[in-house]
Amino acid sequence: WIQWFCSLRGNELFCEVDEDYIEDDFNLSGLSSQVPYYDYALDMILDNDPPHDVLLTDQQHELLESAAEMLYGLIHARYIVTARGLSAMLEKFKNAEFGRCPRCSCEEQPCLPVGSSDVPGQSTVKIFCPKCDDIFHPRSEYQSSIDGAYFGTTFPHLLLMTYPSYRPPKNVRQYVPRVFGFKLHG
Repeated sequence: WIQWFCSLRGNELFCEVDEDYIEDDFNLSGLSSQVPYYDYALDMILDNDPPHDVLLTDQQHELLESAAEMLYGLIHARYIVTARGLSAMLEKFKNAEFGRCPRCSCEEQPCLPVGSSDVPGQSTVKIFCPKCDDIFHPRSEYQSSIDGAYFGTTFPHLLLMTYPSYRPPKNVRQYVPRVFGFKLHG
């Protein structure tokens, strides 16, 4: 399920969370109260077969898939701030899999996903440029609907603190508007 979910169009921002991380109850502490159908969603993520005596309607199956996506997203937010998670996300960052800064002066700087809130349902994921320290909406409409809490507010900054050699120098170039060669606005 994890590999399938991460390969869906729009889910390129996610990395594959190790199953042993998911199977450790300590890492899932507190999530059962946040996610409906928690046990079934966890079984779906881990590819465990549902009990044979449980028959789900199409509507229940859709609710279960939605719960599994939410649970995976919340687990993902925790995983990507661990050593293994940071390492996995660093590889994606090095390959510019999260996109590049749209600003001309940032010169195609690879970016990182970030949430503007750690609380699910508050805002969608944004793209953070470490060169200009600004955030942008993802270019893909599929990525624009992903919950920002699945990446959290800490991730990109922790990655750049952990791997300081990947922090780009700050952008010092600034566009100066001109009319017939004369600077505008002071």
